Amino acid sequence: MRFTGSSFTRTMSSSFARFNSTSAAAKSPTGVVFMNMGGPSTVKETHDFLFRLFSDGDLIPFGPFQNILAKFIAKRRTPKIEKNYEEIGGGSPIRYWSEFQCKRVCELLDESNPETAPHKPYVAFRYANPLTEDTLQTMLKDGVKRAVAFSQYPQFSYSTSGSSMNELYRQTLKLDPNRTINWSFIDRWPKQKGLVSAFASNINDKISEFPEEDRDMIVILFSAHSLPMDIVNRGDSYPAEVATTVYAIMEKLNFKFPYRLVWQSQVGPKPWLGGQTAKIVGKLEKRDDIKGIILVPVAFTSDHIETLHELDIELVEECENPEKIKRAESLNGNEVFIEGLADLVKGHLQSGELYSNQLELDCKLGGETAKDTFKHPKELFGDHSKK
Repeated sequence: MRFTGSSFTRTMSSSFARFNSTSAAAKSPTGVVFMNMGGPSTVKETHDFLFRLFSDGDLIPFGPFQNILAKFIAKRRTPKIEKNYEEIGGGSPIRYWSEFQCKRVCELLDESNPETAPHKPYVAFRYANPLTEDTLQTMLKDGVKRAVAFSQYPQFSYSTSGSSMNELYRQTLKLDPNRTINWSFIDRWPKQKGLVSAFASNINDKISEFPEEDRDMIVILFSAHSLPMDIVNRGDSYPAEVATTVYAIMEKLNFKFPYRLVWQSQVGPKPWLGGQTAKIVGKLEKRDDIKGIILVPVAFTSDHIETLHELDIELVEECENPEKIKRAESLNGNEVFIEGLADLVKGHLQSGELYSNQLELDCKLGGETAKDTFKHPKELFGDHSKK
């Protein structure tokens, strides 16, 4: 058989592609696991979600009465929260967006980092389906040997990222006692370029919706989920890291507008981090010298009940001048953001690091009251298959 130069090139390219495809199929996939609080995808899942949430002492510490109070609060709050989910379409969209984002990240990684391909997307929620244990079982069936636990809280808190980490450890001991999966952890990314650029672009889009003559009298309020002061006072890094994200976004915007960081979603009578979003908005929206307020959900990577109901419905209904209030879009399917996530995972895989330099101190300060977890993060992360 006689080849011309072009036909030889095409034949060799086709053979190389088949080889790569066969090789990739034979390789164990690299798991990319988006870890988050989650939310009930349907209204009927609300009670179980709330019970798991209030049962978590890492998130809301109730001490020895944790289980009793969790049952009481979940039962009491379920009817109201079910109604809220009905009002935003019958459930939380966080699973949809998490699966969408993770799938797209893996597609980008297959192209940009073939050394660790194929990359397989997974979502592991702390309080809603798919739960950590269900996702881990699926990964074991899929033959995953290397996995990245990727916290979808850009700013670390022991109560959120730490809680997901602890649950992963507990379920690993139960379901993967031989430690067949080699885990590493992306535990924080408050200044990631894609995150910052996407937020800045969404803010600019909202600013353009105000009349040009009013744009010099706009205030930006960055709203993040609050945290009990019990946790803050342990030395939790979350408040500082949220502030880091806010400052990076304002740098991108050249500090053209006055801004503040405020806190939402306080639950119960105990002291939480403030000032509260609703109270600060209530003060500012009444002023004639403020023509607009842009709310930015800076600690969330997609829409869920705190954006779609707490900000878009509850807060606006309480305002005297709701026309002044606009919310910047959540990141959801933002391609700049998703490309940033893929770059972050690529860099993490290439670096070989197990977790950030901050995580050990996080565990020392935040893990004093944690139950059934490790003493040191190296007990979870790294290669334990031969130990």
